[in-house]
Amino acid sequence: MSHLTTHILDATAGVPATGVAVTLVGPDGAALASGQTDADGRLALGPDALEPGDYTLTFATGPYFVAQGVEAFYPSVTVAFTVADRPHYHVPLLLSPFAYSTYRGS
Repeated sequence: MSHLTTHILDATAGVPATGVAVTLVGPDGAALASGQTDADGRLALGPDALEPGDYTLTFATGPYFVAQGVEAFYPSVTVAFTVADRPHYHVPLLLSPFAYSTYRGS
């Protein structure tokens, strides 16, 4: 299992958000990995282990909503988080056209 996973749920439609581009950026500001969510809204990113530090995940939510034919307020969502010494980090995103929330998953 990758050290970092994410899952996006389109809370308005009640379905996984498929095909959302996600980019992982490391403490030095360099992009470490990128990909798109699968049919279940899931994506594993990055190396087998992340060094301790502050990271960001940027979700390209604008193109997702355009493809759904839905007007949205946020063209992207960036979540900053700190890696310490956990064996796995899961950063889910609950998404709607005009709001989002996230939490440290398990």
